[in-house]
Amino acid sequence: MRWRYIRSCISLLIMVALLVNPALSKASSKSTAPEKTPAPLQQWEETIYDRPEQFSGYKTIKDIFITMRDGVILAADVHLPDGPGPFPVILTQTPYNKNVSNKENLNEYFIKRGYAHMVVDVRGTGTSQGTWDSFGEAEQLDGKELVEWAARQPWSTGKVGLYGSSYRAINQLLTAAHQPDGLKAIFPIVPMADMYRDILMSGGLVNTGFIPLWLGLVTGSGLLPPTYTLSEPIMASTLLISHAGQTTGFPASTLSSVLTGGEFAYDGPQSWLRSPITGADRINVPAFFTGGLHDLFQRGTPLLYEKLRANGITTKLLMGNWTHGDYGSGLPDGNVPALDQVALRWFDQYLMGINTNINKIPDVTQYVIGEDKFIVQPGWPHQKTAAEKFYLRAGNLLTKDTPALLEPSKSMFQQPLNGICSGSTNQWMAGTPSAIPCTKDNRLTELTELTYTTAPASSDLKVSGPIAANIFAKTTARELVLSVRLTDVAPDGSSKEITAGWLAASHRAVDEKKSRFLDGQNIQPWHPFTKAMVKEVTPGEVMELNVEIFPSNFVIKEGHSLRVAIGPSDFPHSISPIPNLLNQLGGIATILSNKTYPSHVVLPVVKE
Repeated sequence: MRWRYIRSCISLLIMVALLVNPALSKASSKSTAPEKTPAPLQQWEETIYDRPEQFSGYKTIKDIFITMRDGVILAADVHLPDGPGPFPVILTQTPYNKNVSNKENLNEYFIKRGYAHMVVDVRGTGTSQGTWDSFGEAEQLDGKELVEWAARQPWSTGKVGLYGSSYRAINQLLTAAHQPDGLKAIFPIVPMADMYRDILMSGGLVNTGFIPLWLGLVTGSGLLPPTYTLSEPIMASTLLISHAGQTTGFPASTLSSVLTGGEFAYDGPQSWLRSPITGADRINVPAFFTGGLHDLFQRGTPLLYEKLRANGITTKLLMGNWTHGDYGSGLPDGNVPALDQVALRWFDQYLMGINTNINKIPDVTQYVIGEDKFIVQPGWPHQKTAAEKFYLRAGNLLTKDTPALLEPSKSMFQQPLNGICSGSTNQWMAGTPSAIPCTKDNRLTELTELTYTTAPASSDLKVSGPIAANIFAKTTARELVLSVRLTDVAPDGSSKEITAGWLAASHRAVDEKKSRFLDGQNIQPWHPFTKAMVKEVTPGEVMELNVEIFPSNFVIKEGHSLRVAIGPSDFPHSISPIPNLLNQLGGIATILSNKTYPSHVVLPVVKE
């Protein structure tokens, strides 16, 4: 009783104090409330989900002709388990010809576990009629029709999932945005979010490393004779003539447009139409995203995850240490399953109705460059980061200390062929040059770049998420391009590229409302890239260039150093459109870093 009386008196005194000084209420609640212990992160289960084959074989129905709303005929192959149906359907839409032998055109792992795998050549490609207009409105509407067609077939349960990588992942999202009846889940592997910023014109520069190769691959695969050539000779010959004529259509016009500074060289309706992030708010089915930290769509894949997650859609993200050519390699790794096993678990839940405990899959799993392992992390971007500035300093140093008033500037010659011996070359040519040693060590490329390096780390520096470079520069020319790379410098001096960003100075305008901020710092600048927002480059005038560096997840280990390398170009990955290229050639670029113009990078440093 005595203790209750004392406790009542103390409570009364506190109430009186709060009435006298309400400000104490906030202070009191902050200081006395128990700290919340964060819930432990959901880890991958020790037992990898799988189930045995239900069917020993399958049958294939070749060249099913499906007529679209405008009369164009698309050709499909359907692979059915060798047994009684009906079956849920996994649909893959490809521009690379369904007759080419690969797992995405015929996935026996899914089929033998009770799924029908339907593969369709998108219009104007492979064995399908029509005109190819990559990700255009007609192709998007085709996706909706194909899902609904598959859901109505007698061999179908009416439940459809979408599956595939790259192009086949992008059109999953564009199809899902049209909300077709019967669609239950999607599994996009390495998709882009923003056509302009992710791939076509990153930083306002033409992607010459990948786009020409990709356009050639699509148009070339459309010239293979259809499997129905003997049974439908007139249709087949007409198709080949049509596809041959398309080599001067969309591919040529797109390349011509970006190279000459035409419509595609600027962000606008043509890119918005083809960008999954534009219609992501309309996606209402569960989505499992797989991306790569050196993939073509390193920037876009996590943005799509973030968008759908914010909209309350069930979604997961797996980011590996992959280029576009080797996604999924090395899996299973520890408890992280192979991609087909993850996809099976995903589709079994939403198409088969099997309880696979999807809620136990971690929301975000990322590979950690430098530690060489996968970890589960709290959200994307990482929720436990703080913005830290690293300044470019005299003596090629990179430090947290701000520059002095009179620190000297550094200059470089503006030439368009910098970057051949860099990790960027390997990344933007989809991993094809990986056998070339100099793409694994940037020291040769750095001979024509300006480098700034930290002292060897005394403890591990962990970084996760979007990164920005804030560079003050001037030029003697009328255009300036900056390539800004982050590399991990090992004790032996080798310099391994982690990530990079690019910007043409004429596109330096920033929309802060669409940019991402961390601790008051713009850590993911958003540039409009429209023709109306182009800013003149005046020789000798100091410009502030906010360079978006693509997000990453890495650790600079104790004894290693972080390096920022600034170059005048990033070839063969990119070049300026020809009018801008002529304006930049022969110029001398100067990077300023002093108290008045404190050039720096902003890193999202993990604080655990």
